[in-house]
Amino acid sequence: MQVVKIIFRGVGQVMFQNNALSGLLMLAGIAVGDWRAALLALAGNIVGNATALLCRYSQQDIRDGLYGFNGTLVGIAAGVFFSFGWSSMLLLVAGSMISTWLAHLFQLIRKPGYTAPFIVATWLLLGTAQMFPSLRLTGAEAIPATTPQWLQAFSFNVGQVMFQGASVVTGFLFLAGIAVNDRRGLLYALWGALLPMGTILLLNDYAAFNAGLYGYNGVLCAIALAGAGGKDFLWATVAVVLSVALQWFGMAVGAVTLTAPFVLSVWIVLALKGIRLKEGPLHKVI
Repeated sequence: MQVVKIIFRGVGQVMFQNNALSGLLMLAGIAVGDWRAALLALAGNIVGNATALLCRYSQQDIRDGLYGFNGTLVGIAAGVFFSFGWSSMLLLVAGSMISTWLAHLFQLIRKPGYTAPFIVATWLLLGTAQMFPSLRLTGAEAIPATTPQWLQAFSFNVGQVMFQGASVVTGFLFLAGIAVNDRRGLLYALWGALLPMGTILLLNDYAAFNAGLYGYNGVLCAIALAGAGGKDFLWATVAVVLSVALQWFGMAVGAVTLTAPFVLSVWIVLALKGIRLKEGPLHKVI
């Protein structure tokens, strides 16, 4: 039973929720959109936790899901970018292991890594796959859009945190996963999903808007910087806006941004705030 809780907490920690029920709801949200993505998320999660156990990392950090969430994202990414087969599964295992080692490195240097281990690991896998073009999936041709789909965009702004843009239900299950554990986090997540919708006033990119591509980093920024004070809200807002700008730039130059705009935005805000993080888990535990 403890193992199951660790795995679900690892899913929940993608959105900063150290709660097995949160993770279960989020996994259900993934499965609603794509059951194969849910299985890959579990595979990456299990590999990440197994690596941490074999390397004898902190038992408390493992119980809190801190070595599962990057692997969860790597697992889903494997299904997004690579053709299914033994080669892609080997990449999934390698990427999840690398993400765990990198997550431990951030713990050692006492710096908040957030999803940076997932980003670096996935970029390494994509770089490796350049030598084997047959591994890469060709992206589906974007469907032209001429009008904004507001409800879909809002939901996908949340769902795309875990590459989910197939079902509107997914985003709301993710929000439910946050709600059962952290009401303040829920309010910040809602703000993080709503604020980027203002991009429709500046950008004539309805397809990306409707797909939630401008908002998912903002959701993570808002939850990561959630706090009780007005200044916390302002800093979170700064991070959300910055993440949208970085995402737009990354997409404009054709980069595979993943959650890099989120990580960079929060790092910049923390630097501006001059925060010195206290000792303890460096991924928000509630």
